[in-house]
Amino acid sequence: MTWGWEYVPDEEMVAVGAPAAFLAEVEKKADELVRAAEALHLHGPAYEGADEGAKHAFVAGGFFVYMVTPRSELVTIWQVTPDPFV
Repeated sequence: MTWGWEYVPDEEMVAVGAPAAFLAEVEKKADELVRAAEALHLHGPAYEGADEGAKHAFVAGGFFVYMVTPRSELVTIWQVTPDPFV
């Protein structure tokens, strides 16, 4: 396996109507989260602990909700929320 990230259930459902510049920031931050998770969980599929649960990440133009799942070597993005005043 190799670490990656994805929208859950899919990009169309999670990111519908979000500005392209905001989504570019979300995806840039998701790439950073993947690199950090990969460094922290060197043997992801063998991970036996509990998942950390949902977290928020703030980026230019809003924020998003994500979760790191070491056993799947995956960062999932569940919700994106653009700032309505930007």
